[in-house]
Amino acid sequence: MADNAHYDICVMGLGYIGLPTAAMLATSGAMVLGVDTNAAVVDTVGRGGIHIEEPGLKTVVRAAIGSGHLRTAAAAAPAGVFIIAVPTPITPDKRADMACVVGAVEAIVPHLRPGNLVILESTSPPGTCAGLVRPILERSGLKVGESLHLAHCPERVLPGRILTELIANDRVIGGHDRASAEKAREVYARFVEGEMFLTDTTTAEMVKIIENTYRDVNIALANETAVLCEKLGIDFWDVARFANRHPRVQLHHAGPGVGGHCISVDPWFLVERFPADTPLIGLARTRNDAMPAHVVARILEIVGDRPNPAVAALGLAYKGNVDDLRESPALEVVRLLREKGCEVRVNDPLVKRAPCETLPLEDCLKDADCAVVLTAHDVYAELDPAWAGTLMRGRNLYDTHHLVNPAAWRAAGFNVTVLGSGRSAE
Repeated sequence: MADNAHYDICVMGLGYIGLPTAAMLATSGAMVLGVDTNAAVVDTVGRGGIHIEEPGLKTVVRAAIGSGHLRTAAAAAPAGVFIIAVPTPITPDKRADMACVVGAVEAIVPHLRPGNLVILESTSPPGTCAGLVRPILERSGLKVGESLHLAHCPERVLPGRILTELIANDRVIGGHDRASAEKAREVYARFVEGEMFLTDTTTAEMVKIIENTYRDVNIALANETAVLCEKLGIDFWDVARFANRHPRVQLHHAGPGVGGHCISVDPWFLVERFPADTPLIGLARTRNDAMPAHVVARILEIVGDRPNPAVAALGLAYKGNVDDLRESPALEVVRLLREKGCEVRVNDPLVKRAPCETLPLEDCLKDADCAVVLTAHDVYAELDPAWAGTLMRGRNLYDTHHLVNPAAWRAAGFNVTVLGSGRSAE
């Protein structure tokens, strides 16, 4: 196929969502162009490689590239369908950064033709399709709802299970009009086995935001409960276990904070637009954002008055068994510890492109005064406490995920502290 050929689908953004989506569409038989502004990503994927760690993804991408149905480029090209799957991060002042969405939409305008369908997958504040995307598209001279179709179909997948959930999960498809929604459903029907529900664009945008806000608010309740349990001298994990025996209660897990590209970001989209009407959502975000500082305070209590204590930070990713660093609370814990004068050594066997130096596990633990489990990687659950004890200067373990077996570590002579527990771990 020539570089100026007309593709079935052009996917803007080859990140955690765009790349798997492009690969799945290509393996379904569509001619797909994957576009990214990062030249290294374009080159890596174009050779059948991947730049993110995700089970099964390399096999699918290699097959898609090998078949000739997936090609990569740094710029958009004519296509029947355009899917925008670019980041929507949060700015330092907690506002939605829509620059990537705007850039992607502007990039496809010169290639729009009557009958095209544009799908925004990027998680966006409610009203984005109607108020931001549509006016840019109509600079082409084509009218949405007449000669152009516009839809929003947010992703609903979990890192580590992206391919499985892309296929199996239900999808909510919001169209500018019914015809737009139905055309978008035809696209996803190529690989989605879950049920697809059609609605309008703003409803679909709100569905995605409120799904993540629901989880954020409930995690905030768990984290606040954990702090209270520490003050009461009881164990949060017992409280949660017993409370969840109630048929209508499901207390979430507490932890060092909330990370990822969705839960820690999306609620701010609502707070930004409706500040007077979102006190609960804003407070939940504030509680969860405060957890890294709480973790640091506990670590400083554990190491006591030792000058320049050495802390082994176990994990940087925002969740266990993935390499995703986006909004990870572990990064903030490391930063705050160093700000407090601690010597922090970092280990994460999955993260390949960390913003700080990472060390092999043995070097990370050597002469440490305290080891802190910041990410629930399986490798840390399986860590031999006797071996760790031969390396560390102080036998202190702080587990922010209730991941390890406290009894085994105590038997090896460790003082074990678990986030949410106000009594000695047994």
